[in-house]
This record gives sequence, C-alpha cells and structure tokens, in this order.
Amino acid sequence: MDKEPMTLAGYNKITGTLEFLKKTERPETVIALEEARQLGDLKENAEYHSAKEKLGLIDSQIAELNAVISKAVIIDPSTLPHNKVSFGSTVGLVDVKTDEEFIYTIVGGVESNAEKGMISFNSPLAKQLMGKEEGDEIRATLPGGVKTFEVLNVSYKEISLI
Repeated sequence: MDKEPMTLAGYNKITGTLEFLKKTERPETVIALEEARQLGDLKENAEYHSAKEKLGLIDSQIAELNAVISKAVIIDPSTLPHNKVSFGSTVGLVDVKTDEEFIYTIVGGVESNAEKGMISFNSPLAKQLMGKEEGDEIRATLPGGVKTFEVLNVSYKEISLI
C-alpha cells in the first residue's frame, strides 16, 4: 500500500473536511433530496436531479478522503535535520539566469499549494531538491522548460495551511 506522508496540520485539515462532509454537507443534501422527491414527477424534477448529483459528488469526496487518510503517515518535520533538503524543509532558490528568487516548502501531496509556495514532495522540483544543501546547483525540468537553480538556504519553519 502506498503511504502518503503529510504534516499533522495537513492531516487535521483533511479529517476536518471529512467530518464536515459526513456530519453536515451529506445529511443536508439527503434532506434536500428527500424533499425534492416529494415534489412528484422525478423525470422533470430539477431539484431532485441536482440534489442527487450533489450527493454523488459528496460521496465520492468522502471516499477519496477516506482513501487518503488510510494511507496517511504523519511526519513531524521539526524532528528532521534541515541542513539538507528533506520533507518539511523551506528552501530558498535563485534562478541562475534571471536572478529571480523563490521560496518553497516541501510538503505532502494533499497539502501542496503552489500559490502559497507549498510543493509536493512528489513534484519534479522537490524530487530534485531532496538531499541538496546550501550552495548546490540543480537543473530542474519544469513545465516552462529546463532551469538551473542555486540553493540559497535550507531551513525549517512552522507549516501553516491557512
């Protein structure tokens, strides 16, 4: 079985979402479905079809989250050394051609959010960064082409998913 590394914050976020879907969203949709069913002719009942479709989406989200949780391995990045890039490291990079600087934190797949600089440990860039240290250069094949980065620094900062 594949393991899905994540921080405690990521695990709490997923279990919170699952709890909300099971205890609030799904029961409300079941009630809406029942109310729509009582409106009569189901063939032309838009409310019924809409509620039924929403229930199907909620059920598939619940199944997906359950699958992720069953594979979850919680890793506390604060206990790992961060002299080299590892899970939970915050890495400062500079594009050697453009001098543009980037800061990325390496997290679990479910926690990744590129806009916030959180990249999955499974992403091509993160895979090439693992084990690197300050001053190392990497050639990364990214969607925009091949870029060469220098690692400016590697550190650990508390990970916030808000």
